Amino acid sequence: MQAPGFWDDAEAAAKVSAEHAKATKRLRTFTALRGDVEDLDGLLEMAVEEPSLEEEVQEHLASVEERLAALEEQRLFSGHYDAGDALVSVNAGAGGTDAQDWAEMVLRMMMRWAERRGFTVELLEASAGEEAGIKSATFRASGENAYGLFGAERGVHRLVRLSPFDSAHRRQTSFAGVEVAPVVEDTGEVEIDEDDLLLDTYRASGAGGQHVNKTDSAVRITHRPSGIVVQCQNERSQTSNRATAMAMLRSKLVEKQERERQEEIAREKGEAQDVNFGSQIRSYVLHPYSMAKDHRTGYEMGDVQRVLDGDLDGFVRAYLLAAASSSAGD
Repeated sequence: MQAPGFWDDAEAAAKVSAEHAKATKRLRTFTALRGDVEDLDGLLEMAVEEPSLEEEVQEHLASVEERLAALEEQRLFSGHYDAGDALVSVNAGAGGTDAQDWAEMVLRMMMRWAERRGFTVELLEASAGEEAGIKSATFRASGENAYGLFGAERGVHRLVRLSPFDSAHRRQTSFAGVEVAPVVEDTGEVEIDEDDLLLDTYRASGAGGQHVNKTDSAVRITHRPSGIVVQCQNERSQTSNRATAMAMLRSKLVEKQERERQEEIAREKGEAQDVNFGSQIRSYVLHPYSMAKDHRTGYEMGDVQRVLDGDLDGFVRAYLLAAASSSAGD
């Protein structure tokens, strides 16, 4: 950064500067943690002599363990796009109105988790359900390792509950799918032929009609070769929505290429490998008992409401550790 001419290329300099800030923050965290571990040794010796210090030692130890777990998490991200932002799409699956209501619950859960992690969250589009909930929605989570973290949530989420939309209040099973794509810059990593695109415009409206535009500013783009459909309605300008939708399409095409690459590697190894794109990953049971369980790792929590309010760290960390162990074994 101190080299002559470093700031001549403002865009490149900004990227290096951001990387420097990220590395500095991580080093500062590590240095502080190492100092606190050294202090802990002294506190333990004092607590042997003075039992009243035990509570302070326990608090200090809990703080060290929590920060160490967060640092350990950092080493689990090795993918090309893991460190960057994520595009997260939630789609209602089988189950009618119940599924659309469930999709909205999953969307809320994902967005609340992102906010708890300190990410910036921007809702790009949402298509309301006929009676309740949503048919689909997409948001962008911006922050360090957003894509690496949200990759653990990709797949089908299953809900079992007594249906609030059934007059007989019978038990209903609903499904919602979560798709995750990396946010990529327009660096030529994927080429898009304009002739392959079908562009539709429509009037943007939010669920419940609280946001209705007088003009057809919302944009839907269909990429014919892949069948990928993206839409954006968060801006008032059709031009801005189209630019955002194109960026979303680029990201989803990159994700598709990466998925196909992983599947090819699995085939070459002769493995019937589940690469966790579209498979059922977790069940949330509200009746006849309360339990959220991840089918990939066995990790579970009895307080489902806490999970639905965005407490996903345990599930995600368990998955990332399992995936890292699997990779190390390969």
